[in-house]
Amino acid sequence: MASQDRAKLGKQVSPDRDMGQLIKRLDMLDERLDNIDSIVTSLVERVMARPLLMEVTCPNCGQNVQINVTSGVRLRSKE
Repeated sequence: MASQDRAKLGKQVSPDRDMGQLIKRLDMLDERLDNIDSIVTSLVERVMARPLLMEVTCPNCGQNVQINVTSGVRLRSKE
């Protein structure tokens, strides 16, 4: 009986703590999305500036596959 009461007390979480954890998780998600955005932006800028060559190895047969990504669009400079 006493162990059940302790288990119930351990599982109870205050609403302030829940809100704090939610805010912390949202901040972490926001930071991760910002990092992904930065990576994608830098990749796109690189592709727009010069060709990008990716080499991928097939996990089944071990053959190397080369993927060449280029752009035919010129970026305008900021004036």
